[in-house]
Amino acid sequence: MRRSPQGVIERKLFISMKNIRNFCIIAHIDHGKSTLADRLLEVTKTVSERDMKEQVLDNMDLEKERGITIKSHAIQMDYEQDGEKYVLNLIDTPGHVDFSYEVSRSIAACEGALLIIDSTQGIQAQTISNLYLAIEHDLEIIPILNKMDLPNAMPEVVEDQIIDLIGCDREDIIRASGKTGEGVDDILRRIVEVIPAPKGDPEAPLEALIFDSVFNSFRGVIAYFKIVNGTINQGDAVKFVNTKKEYDADEIGVLRLGMEKRKTLSTGDVGYIISGIKTAKEVKVGDTITHKARPCPKAIEGFEEVKPMVFAGVYPIDSDDYEDLRSAMEKLQLNDASLTYEPESSAALGFGFRCGFLGMLHMEIIQERLDREFDMNVITTVPNVSYKVHTTSGETITVYNPSGLPATTTIDDIDEPYIRAQIITKSDFIGQVMTLCLDKRGTLINQNYLTAERAELSFDLPLGEIVFDFYDKLKSISKGYASFDYHITGYKPAKLVRLDILLNGEMVDALSSLIHFDNAYPMGRRMCEKLKELIPRQQFDIAIQAAIGAKIIARETVKAVRKDVTAKCYGGDISRKRKLLEKQKKGKKRMKQVGNVEVPQNAFMAVLKLD
Repeated sequence: MRRSPQGVIERKLFISMKNIRNFCIIAHIDHGKSTLADRLLEVTKTVSERDMKEQVLDNMDLEKERGITIKSHAIQMDYEQDGEKYVLNLIDTPGHVDFSYEVSRSIAACEGALLIIDSTQGIQAQTISNLYLAIEHDLEIIPILNKMDLPNAMPEVVEDQIIDLIGCDREDIIRASGKTGEGVDDILRRIVEVIPAPKGDPEAPLEALIFDSVFNSFRGVIAYFKIVNGTINQGDAVKFVNTKKEYDADEIGVLRLGMEKRKTLSTGDVGYIISGIKTAKEVKVGDTITHKARPCPKAIEGFEEVKPMVFAGVYPIDSDDYEDLRSAMEKLQLNDASLTYEPESSAALGFGFRCGFLGMLHMEIIQERLDREFDMNVITTVPNVSYKVHTTSGETITVYNPSGLPATTTIDDIDEPYIRAQIITKSDFIGQVMTLCLDKRGTLINQNYLTAERAELSFDLPLGEIVFDFYDKLKSISKGYASFDYHITGYKPAKLVRLDILLNGEMVDALSSLIHFDNAYPMGRRMCEKLKELIPRQQFDIAIQAAIGAKIIARETVKAVRKDVTAKCYGGDISRKRKLLEKQKKGKKRMKQVGNVEVPQNAFMAVLKLD
């Protein structure tokens, strides 16, 4: 430590590049990576006892409530071994399939990975896919068997699975427990010994990879980066290669529990830069930072644009909130680069945005975050996927929204996206899992027994069939034991039709969906029944119809609320009653012409949750 002229204590670190280790954690959801990360921070004294709480790195309330990691988090630790000081940069990653984009960004900024596997559950599908991602980037893998303190741990069985998967020796696998702290010292020692130091040239032109960014209402956009080559000093004039924008590095530093300023950062360092950027669009995750005066020859490669899988319209409940929703979306996109959105309008819901998500959990989380962080009440339309429509004139159109489908007479055929799904389940549930997948128009590709108790099933499935409730159903039939992972394989022709919902003959575009011909009738029937329950009664009859093109396939009627106009007629001639009823009938007819039907928000929500 030394004092600067202003009397501020500065931490002066003379750590050479060979003593830096950058690593991430790969694990399936709920395999205990956040708890193990807590122990690493505790042992290296990065977090004081006073600041220590469970899941230190999960700083969103949502993450703590659901017990999952949503954002990747970076933190720097100091560690001493055999008298030498080391700097360890940990980038914690999410485990759910919907957040695999966050994982790919973290992996790109690391040289090594801790592969954490739950000793009570064994290897899961998501672990395998994230592991392949790490192997593609040539990361050094350290296998760790977690939750060894539990009585139902089966270390030998799970060790055999790990050896089969990555071909390591039994001695290479560290037995640990995030709860008791067992094996944490071995992990830190192994990180220093096995993970290579960053490669690069501190004297070369600056090349820094942006792997994350956050928005601060006082400081603007803060970008997190890893320096691949070169050195950056506070006050340097820098340039972002892809956006071609130029800034001054007002403040740079490293990420500890908070942000810690530094005068200089060099090759291998992971840190942050604040340069007064006010517009979220100016920072792209995966961009390269370089010096304005001495730029690098080309941007860093290996970072792909995110491809959203599920599309849904997001509309403010009050149309006056449209601009607030736009700024909330911008800030969310900055914090979550896998969210894409573009403006659209709907006859039923007014102005809103067409958003692309990585999956249903991702969509749910975005909705929750809009509500909690920005106090935005939104309606989300029926989620769907993108289709390729081939017209009779030979054109190919990509359709994200059922209302964007051309006229039926001009359509030659429609292609829908397919996925290759990997499901790992206990042997007892294979029958039910197969039935579920075959009901969803799936094709069994492969069945492989990992052990006598566990099997891996591969299916080709249409993506449109799994965006609704596939994951929930899979979890319930397998009593929570099945794990699911998928990747897109391409497009295949399908017999799809557009199912419209009409209220009193008027189409409600927000409830339209593209659906397979075989499922259209039962789905239309169920949607009509559900809407009949939820739409409040008016003073006139409301006809709820499901239609394919001009053909009505289902109908329900919400009966009118009627006042008994003949109540005051006691006795007397029947013509008096008839006259009053005729008068009422005319009024109802007139009211039907001017009255409009409001669809309540819970009706949109209920249609999303239809079985």
